[in-house]
Amino acid sequence: MSKKRRMFDIDLPEDEVETPAPTEPQRRGPMATAITETGEASRQRAEVEAAIRAENDALAHEFVRLKKLGLITDMVPVTDVRVRKLVRDRSQRQEPEIADLMASLRAVGLSNPIRVEQAADGGYELVEGWRRLTAFRALLAETGEDRWARIPASFVPHGETVEGLYRRMVDENLVRKDISWAEMARLARAYVEDGVGGCEDLDQAVNQLFASTNPQKRSYIRRFAYLLSRLEKQLEHPETIPRALGLSLAQRLEQEPGLVARIVQALQAAPKRSAEEEVAILQGFDRAEPVAISPRGNPGRGRPAKRGKTVLRLPLAAGEVKCTAAAGKVELQLDRDFSTVERGRLEAAIEAFFRELG
Repeated sequence: MSKKRRMFDIDLPEDEVETPAPTEPQRRGPMATAITETGEASRQRAEVEAAIRAENDALAHEFVRLKKLGLITDMVPVTDVRVRKLVRDRSQRQEPEIADLMASLRAVGLSNPIRVEQAADGGYELVEGWRRLTAFRALLAETGEDRWARIPASFVPHGETVEGLYRRMVDENLVRKDISWAEMARLARAYVEDGVGGCEDLDQAVNQLFASTNPQKRSYIRRFAYLLSRLEKQLEHPETIPRALGLSLAQRLEQEPGLVARIVQALQAAPKRSAEEEVAILQGFDRAEPVAISPRGNPGRGRPAKRGKTVLRLPLAAGEVKCTAAAGKVELQLDRDFSTVERGRLEAAIEAFFRELG
């Protein structure tokens, strides 16, 4: 059966269909345009303000983080820095060194800021940099220039323990290697007297303060502390006492308690002595008999004293040399095989040695 497609004839009307005319966009009035523009500007301003607040918050958090780490540096008035919280490990009699530091500051400025802890009253407690602060104050008093009225200072983390502040001060000077044995010993004694960190004896104080040093060096500090306990009130320049002399005198004072009175008498006989003269007086008691003291207080200018054996230890690049000098004999000991030295060089060295002695 076949399928047939049916075809239908549809008569469409011949009338044209009207196409609606395009409408023009409706115009906005001036007020509507202004409102739209104002809203857009407000939105943009809000976005900018939000970005600024976010940046400020980030900077504030970063500032707090750096402050907690002690990495913030600022210019602080030298008059606002107090030197009361910690006993200083520096001698207060260092006029030549302060003068040299002042000359350096005039020439090149300060390269290493001091370290302070901000106090609750708005002031500052010095932790590190006593000499730098002293030099700035001296320059301000001398010149009156505003550039010395403020000093660069970094802030230690707030709330650090006193023990931690002491360690900061000590370790800084140990690294710089310019702190004397007597200054270290004096600090250890003050640490005990103040009872910092519950410290009750000198051994504990030395172990806490100088934990970064080796045991032998801590032993030397203890010996100097003993020496100062016997003579500090009479010594005017303890920071100039060499290590070997201080250790030897400490040992003699333990063995001969009556020696203290003799040393005190010799020191009192030279009331206006220099650092060199004071060391010379002490060296006299490191021998069998002390050097004679003239009425003017100058060692070696009065009646010659009898001398026994002198023992010195000198740190050199090749190692520590032990020198023993006695009547008619000088002995030098060093961990070295001198038989390997060329004969001519050895003779020249001996000649130079005696030529220097005159």
